[in-house]
Amino acid sequence: MARKLVGIGECMVELSQAEGGLMRKSFAGDVFNSLWYARAGLPEDWSVAFLSAVGTDPTSDEMVSFIEEAGISCDPVRRLPQHRPGLYMIHLDGAERSFSYWRDTSAARQLAADPAHLETVLGAADVVYLSGITLAILSDADLEHLHAALAKARAAGCFVAFDPNIRPALWRSPEHLRATIGKTASLASLVFPSFDDEQAAFGDATPQASLERYRGYGAEQVVVKNGAQDVLCHLGGETQLYPTPSVAAPVDTTGAGDSFNGAFLASFLQNSDGAQAVQAGQACAAEVICHHGALIRL
Repeated sequence: MARKLVGIGECMVELSQAEGGLMRKSFAGDVFNSLWYARAGLPEDWSVAFLSAVGTDPTSDEMVSFIEEAGISCDPVRRLPQHRPGLYMIHLDGAERSFSYWRDTSAARQLAADPAHLETVLGAADVVYLSGITLAILSDADLEHLHAALAKARAAGCFVAFDPNIRPALWRSPEHLRATIGKTASLASLVFPSFDDEQAAFGDATPQASLERYRGYGAEQVVVKNGAQDVLCHLGGETQLYPTPSVAAPVDTTGAGDSFNGAFLASFLQNSDGAQAVQAGQACAAEVICHHGALIRL
């Protein structure tokens, strides 16, 4: 029987470094990046769709075509004539990256403005995936719409996966960040925190502290990523540490966590084997960081 994964988030215009001081244009965004890799790892009897909002301008048309060419449906995407996509630029220092953003008026900030649309799309999903960036760009009213739709979907048996992906600059206050992340985690079946983010935002002393906090919110399963360090998981009722293989010559860590999440989900949704899913996520991320940009063809 066909099953459906729906990602909720923002896709942006991405500018990354190219030869000769030029910039390379593409499209990326944390949830979309994960959908890209999940689609690559899922069989054809799974459909993958993106719930977002874009404009009706040529760049938005190009973005939608790019997403659909990857096998990801844009049927749930809202088209808003008065808005445009956001844009970001990648800056590299060795293999480490930082970003500059132009997204304050992006169309994706309106992705949850229609509660009926949200409920319809999520009601047809077997799995929903979203991130802290999804939450951070929404108004308070739209956050309420999203939480209500997630709660309804979860109660109906939907599997909700959530990456807190904490970006403090997007939030109006640390208190709002922590409260919203905790609320969303309480609605999640699986959470993908990154320890460095959690340590900075919540003061967690260890990955184990992050895992226990998310378990305390009510998340059934937790996968704590920690850069090149071990992955700490609570899956299937058991807590396990998985070593992360070293990568000899990474060139760009953009999209490492997103690709891990997508490949992990593709594996885990098919067989519920935590060790195999972690290995799939690690292998995918290791390949991605050996190339420039967030998205590569596997």
